[in-house]
Amino acid sequence: MTQRASHERRHQAGPEAGTRALLDGFAEGDPNEQLRMSDVLHGLGDRSFGMLLFVSTIPAFIPIPGLGGAISGPLVILIGLQQLFGMREPWLPAFLAKRGPHRSAMARFRDLLAPWLTRLEKLVRPRATQMLDHRLADFFTGLLLVLLGLLLSLPIPFTNFLFGGLLVVFALALLERDGYLMGIAWVAGVIAIAVFGILSGSLAAAAARWIDMLM
Repeated sequence: MTQRASHERRHQAGPEAGTRALLDGFAEGDPNEQLRMSDVLHGLGDRSFGMLLFVSTIPAFIPIPGLGGAISGPLVILIGLQQLFGMREPWLPAFLAKRGPHRSAMARFRDLLAPWLTRLEKLVRPRATQMLDHRLADFFTGLLLVLLGLLLSLPIPFTNFLFGGLLVVFALALLERDGYLMGIAWVAGVIAIAVFGILSGSLAAAAARWIDMLM
């Protein structure tokens, strides 16, 4: 399936196609074909942050210690910063916009999440959208994503899948426009940051490292 055909399939599914339908569209076709991020996000409008977060979380599930977080962490931080500053659609540098996952990776990710998506899609729906669209809500979501991205980038044992799963909840809330689910993600995010970040001192260490890199 060509990238143009993928666009047509998504258009036929409707502009508000569910997460599972979107992932199915990206997974079908030549497994070796690489999707460009600009194509993945095309036409999603205010749901594009959710899809970008979804795709950026895929490396977190690579079962190699340190590798997945080193890839996903900075991408999640980039998404969080853009929400902190109130951007309505995500921006990607040209070298990232032209790159993206292979269809085979999208298929594996979809299959990994399939049991949960099947259950969640029966529960989630567009509601309480002020928890997604209000400027303060955007700011708080962005702040949590930045902090979670910092933690994900650290080699904290046995946490990649935990942080990855939490970020998938954020992505689902953004994709499905479900403010109640976002509220659950906020609570879980605050708890994760408190337990793994503040109490262990990891968050301060990560922030210091990133500041040193920027100086």
